[in-house]
Amino acid sequence: MSTIQVLFLCVLLCGTTIFLILFINQRHSWSYLYSLGNKAANKSKQKPWYFKSGTAFPHPINGTPKLFPEQMGGDRITEQLMYLPGNYSDANSPQKVILVANGLQVWHQEVGSVAFQECPVSRCTLTENRKMYKKADALLYKDYFVRPPAHRPSQQVWILYLLECPYHTSVFNYLNVFNWTATYRWDSDLVAPYEKWVYYDPKVTQKHQERNYAANKTKKVAWFVSNCNAWNKRLEYARELQKYISVDIYGACGTLGCPRQDSTCFQLLDRDYKFYLAFENSNCGDYITEKFYVNSLQYNVIPIVMGARPEDYTRSAPLGSFIHVDNFDRPQELAEYLHILDKDDELYNTYFRWKGTGEFINTYFWCRLCGMLHAPLQHKYYKNINSWWRGQGICTEGSWRNKTR
Repeated sequence: MSTIQVLFLCVLLCGTTIFLILFINQRHSWSYLYSLGNKAANKSKQKPWYFKSGTAFPHPINGTPKLFPEQMGGDRITEQLMYLPGNYSDANSPQKVILVANGLQVWHQEVGSVAFQECPVSRCTLTENRKMYKKADALLYKDYFVRPPAHRPSQQVWILYLLECPYHTSVFNYLNVFNWTATYRWDSDLVAPYEKWVYYDPKVTQKHQERNYAANKTKKVAWFVSNCNAWNKRLEYARELQKYISVDIYGACGTLGCPRQDSTCFQLLDRDYKFYLAFENSNCGDYITEKFYVNSLQYNVIPIVMGARPEDYTRSAPLGSFIHVDNFDRPQELAEYLHILDKDDELYNTYFRWKGTGEFINTYFWCRLCGMLHAPLQHKYYKNINSWWRGQGICTEGSWRNKTR
């Protein structure tokens, strides 16, 4: 064999060896990348921790999270739930002290850190001991306010929590006192709604339903009500509606009896009725209570709503899950539409396509409060808390139609 042939074989052998080495390494790289891709895909499929079966917890954020109403965009409740400060440590971060000024009994909580055990940011503790005033990082007031006698520490956060609407709360004539608000309103610092709906996938808001929700229902409209003198004249509206469609009114304001505490009342609603009057006692922005979430959406009826603005319900409720009275000029027009739905099962069932696309979550008020106390301090005050809470356009005694925000 000539020298040239030997050299050729050596080059060929070396080339083959190098190719095999590169190929094997590339396969390992592909396998590694595939593994990473699978892990990322699996992680992306995990539900956030605040869902019932959620396992995805937040990662530290060094940027600027959208925690406050001044920061536009996003859903601040979920932003707050998924907030973890970049420098936070369960072991080393300072313990934030929250003094509950009205006492812990009204909150059904106990002294200490029990309320924060499930929280991503858990270094907080509750106290009702007024001797801790100067050491407290935050003072939380529920429904009423009494100014502390001692000088206010400069970094202390004062928070006003209100769950009822302005018609049923105190007047707060204080200027530049409160730093944060915690109410059902979406422009609060800590939004505290009666319920919160979140989709599993924001791109999937409707789902085909095999069930006919109109099947075996023989009655039209039901209403359980005890307050007959509401601000928004809901009883007068219901009685006008009765002229054009059957409306069964249970309780002190009607002719039928069935205590709402009795579970059989809602079994009756679920089994026999197609519609439910989820009428609030006041028409105030964002004021949507259990009358809608629990009395209606929990059961297989279509809620007819009166209370907050139509756009407030649209923002808060599952897509296509309700009928707002303000979409009709008068009760007679609403009744005509209900008769159409009553006769058309396919159209009636479109109001239930939201089922299975998400869930009502626990909004973990204490977790969000703790996380925000560990965030970079926002130096802000409500100049006039009473004007913010009950100013012009916040509530109306009549319809929202032709009303501007």
